[in-house]
Amino acid sequence: MKLRAGIEPFERHALRYDEWFERNRAVYEAELLAVKELLPREGRGVEIGVGSGRFGSPLGVRVGIEPSGELRRMARRRGIEVVAGVAERLPLRDSSFDYALMVTVLCFVEEPERAVEEVWRILKRRGVFVVGFIDRESPVGRIYERRKNESVFYRAAHFLSSEEILDLMKRKGFCDFKIVQTIFRPPWEVTELEPIKEGYGEGSFVVIRASKS
Repeated sequence: MKLRAGIEPFERHALRYDEWFERNRAVYEAELLAVKELLPREGRGVEIGVGSGRFGSPLGVRVGIEPSGELRRMARRRGIEVVAGVAERLPLRDSSFDYALMVTVLCFVEEPERAVEEVWRILKRRGVFVVGFIDRESPVGRIYERRKNESVFYRAAHFLSSEEILDLMKRKGFCDFKIVQTIFRPPWEVTELEPIKEGYGEGSFVVIRASKS
């Protein structure tokens, strides 16, 4: 079966992807803390595009959706119950989760609007959607955009701005937004934890939390 352009690099280079988090430990930990700040502490959660489990496992998210077989195996070793699937067609029941998490996933899906609709569908009433992403319009995000063809992973990415993601979430019915940002320098210059600030526009990594009305 031919894999999508956004999935194939992660299947072919799964170990290289997973090792990035060790090579860039300070960046990873800052992103992890930013997500943790807005992620619900209780309830049944799912991470869509769980990858190798680098976020879901330490954050206590026990269910994941992942299209790459190699990454699914890694995530299972980190204690996550992983199901094969893509964001636009989640193999999950309606209104079955208290919260859903996506980290650097929307830039790789073919239909972001459909993916957000699917999150709405699987969330319970007043469920929470937390999405972390590289903000294309941030100073470092612009560097990522210019240099994405140099990366085996980001070559297929379509980076979005915070405004675009907020607009998409609002149009699909989400409300009660909270936003934080981190990574204010190029990742290759980050050697210790970056601060976490409210809002967006400066940090390259932005996390948005919203509720299903």
